[in-house]
Amino acid sequence: MKYRRLGNSSLEVSEIGFGAWSIGTNWWGQVSEETSERMLKRAFSLGINFFDTADTYGDGQSERFIAKVLKQKRDKVVLSTKFGYDIYTKHSRKGHEERKQNFTPEFIRFALQKSLERLGTDYVDLYQLHNPRMETITDVRVWKTLEDLKNEGKIRYYGVALGPAIGWLNEGTAAMKTTNSVSLQTVYNMLEQEPGREFFKLARERGIGVLVRVPHASGLLDGRFSPTTHFDSNDHRSFRMREWLLGGYEKLDELKFLTEGKSRTLAQIAIKFALSEKSVSSVLPTITNLSDLEEYAKSSDIEDLDVGEINKINDFYENTFKVSVPSLIKQ
Repeated sequence: MKYRRLGNSSLEVSEIGFGAWSIGTNWWGQVSEETSERMLKRAFSLGINFFDTADTYGDGQSERFIAKVLKQKRDKVVLSTKFGYDIYTKHSRKGHEERKQNFTPEFIRFALQKSLERLGTDYVDLYQLHNPRMETITDVRVWKTLEDLKNEGKIRYYGVALGPAIGWLNEGTAAMKTTNSVSLQTVYNMLEQEPGREFFKLARERGIGVLVRVPHASGLLDGRFSPTTHFDSNDHRSFRMREWLLGGYEKLDELKFLTEGKSRTLAQIAIKFALSEKSVSSVLPTITNLSDLEEYAKSSDIEDLDVGEINKINDFYENTFKVSVPSLIKQ
């Protein structure tokens, strides 16, 4: 496992991180508590030291799992969690409908204290705003509160996690230009390069580490999807346009040059593609079983993509995929 500096911070994070939303929700299939704990232990033994979660993942369940397995290894791991959603007040909510947000100074402090208790620690290495809108990015009270928490030793650094779907160019750009964030988390992969690639130049200039999630384009690039694949209504991938999934699947033959005659999988190449950008500090694949964990973790040590391969991937995206595959997300 190789490691990179997270932006201009002092944190060294594994190139492959553990995105812990899969162990706190059933939005990517059900993962048992036993499997969750085994994956966390194995991830650590494989050299993964960056664990990214959020208070809203299973209403704290993901944070509790991490504490149960990694509490005794606290000084050897980089813990990141997120805040901004009110998981403490009962609201009527249907399916994946977004929760109400709260970024007031009082709630930030309250949410952090609850996360610290669940994580079994007295500080968080990286505290990320969870899907903030522009009014939050421009609220000086938010950033003052985070600076105060840094000075108090309760967080080491803070950053911004964009979402819930791809997009959010204005919010990400504003956060990098106007705040002291050390990281920006966004969707980026071979088939969804925008707006991710729009962030890279500014991230390099500002010393901000980019954290990439969904590197496998919701299953198209990990070899798990086929035309007969059915996603349960509770599965996050059910929000994808079926036409996008099928259209993308039909185009994947044009990427066979990346694996033919080589001892690497398309899933590993997808991760390696994200890591080819210098501002990317860590990639957070969705992990639901030990087999995928083993495969993804090996990505750090396989050969880098060469310039010719990267150019071919970008040409495929610009001239084939983007112009012929329909809208990404159901409206």
